[in-house]
Amino acid sequence: MKVTFLGTGTSQGVPVICCDCPVCSSLDYRDKRLRSSIHLEINEKSIVIDTGPDFRQQMLRERIQKLDCILYTHEHKDHTAGLDDIRSYNFLQKKDMPIYGTQNVLDQIKREFSYIFEEVKYPGVPSVVTHEITNVPFEAEGIQVIPVQVMHYRLPVFGFRFGDFTYITDAKYIDEKELEKVKGTKVLVLNALQQTHHISHFTLKEAIEMVDFLKPERAYFTHISHKLGTHDEVEKTMPPHIRLGYDGLQIEI
Repeated sequence: MKVTFLGTGTSQGVPVICCDCPVCSSLDYRDKRLRSSIHLEINEKSIVIDTGPDFRQQMLRERIQKLDCILYTHEHKDHTAGLDDIRSYNFLQKKDMPIYGTQNVLDQIKREFSYIFEEVKYPGVPSVVTHEITNVPFEAEGIQVIPVQVMHYRLPVFGFRFGDFTYITDAKYIDEKELEKVKGTKVLVLNALQQTHHISHFTLKEAIEMVDFLKPERAYFTHISHKLGTHDEVEKTMPPHIRLGYDGLQIEI
């Protein structure tokens, strides 16, 4: 399995224009974070989790020529807004794009992108096939997926486990039953928004404590705001098996 971090940032805590904080003024490319998303290559299948507003830029940057399906963690705009840009894959692959999400996610997408679902479509609009998922294992284009339900304040959000890899974003609380699904994961990606308390996201300290509890071989943090600090300075404070993700990072599992 090959994992590419398309984006590791967030709309939370990001100024409308760059400020003069250490992250916004940093020249380190690892501090330039687009909205959180990830790309997986598994058994020759190409899967993206979440299509945020930066989806087109991310896919062009990584030169991803093929996309088999999209999984959605939840319905917030910073995770869905780029769906329109799948139309290039529709054209090249000559097929509808399978998208997987809870009923709430699919309902939100149908409202936001109502033109995709019109009976009489404008030529060239994106074309999708929707698949409702619940909190039970499912197959996405032949790939086994275990959903992991976490709480984003009061909103249920899905993380996803693929074999020895688990991806969780926008979490503040994970029930014991859901944690059992994650145990044994070799590589864990988890959100770590900032240093100080936040109502709906893990802080850096909380994310490290969760990794210590789950004990993966390696962990990477994502969904990072500029309030966390610079990549270089934050990594100096972390254990060697935990790293900050950055846009374009690739790992093999």
